[in-house]
Amino acid sequence: MSATDSSLLRPRLLGRATVNVVVAISVLYTLLPVLWLVLASTKTRDALFSSDLLSLSDFSFGQNLTDLFAMDGGLYGRWYVNSLLYAVVGAAVGALVSVACGYAFDKYRFRHKEKLFGLVLAAVMVPQTVLALPLYLMASEAGLVNTFWAVFIPVLFNPFGVYLGRIFARGYVPDEVLEAARVDGAGELTTYARVALRMLGPGLITVFLFQLTAIWNNFFLPMVMLSDQDLYPVSLGLYQWNSAASVSPEYYPVVITGSLLAVLPLILAFVLLQRFWRSGLTAGAVK
Repeated sequence: MSATDSSLLRPRLLGRATVNVVVAISVLYTLLPVLWLVLASTKTRDALFSSDLLSLSDFSFGQNLTDLFAMDGGLYGRWYVNSLLYAVVGAAVGALVSVACGYAFDKYRFRHKEKLFGLVLAAVMVPQTVLALPLYLMASEAGLVNTFWAVFIPVLFNPFGVYLGRIFARGYVPDEVLEAARVDGAGELTTYARVALRMLGPGLITVFLFQLTAIWNNFFLPMVMLSDQDLYPVSLGLYQWNSAASVSPEYYPVVITGSLLAVLPLILAFVLLQRFWRSGLTAGAVK
């Protein structure tokens, strides 16, 4: 190898090494809290306070699980079911609504279409915490405060999902296919349900995963809307127990174990649906 080739190869190797170091640091930054959560969930309360997490003694994961589902009359199980209803059903319905709206913005012409879509893009930049108080006042006027619907209905509408829906419709649904379906006598709803929606499958899964993550981690809206503990999602219930742990330390192990179980649905969803999600992220990248 000549000196010129060596001088050209050295910066390339240095760049790869730098990228590998940055990736390794990012992975550690992401996985270390999860590792701590896994280890802490297997320890007794005394082991937690002694910071003896790496020891093989005081293994108490089974007892922590039993205490978790027995604490306060089994409230955690109720919270878990509530979160599944809010997140899974809400994400599914919300994804269908978002993709349908995005499809309409891309495939149809109507007055002030781009101005309305501009409002959608503007709504993407509005923090959800800013909307909590107006949503509470609207729910109060409708008599929905402290009900399941006070949390479920607002999560069905996601401006970012509408934006993604339009991108996916543009990348996955050719206009020629829609025209062919109309020539064959299919109506607009039939064309969308039987032709376009099938082609939008990867996009639908991608929007669903974004919605699922956002709703599952939703905290502020349920805190504003709900006062009945039986309606709490996992995030709000664990926050309440964590606040009580400063007075009653027996809550610490169940909060940690409950937090570990709370991340499992998201991990499972991404593992099972990653093939569709990854293909959805490349929509329109290749023509």
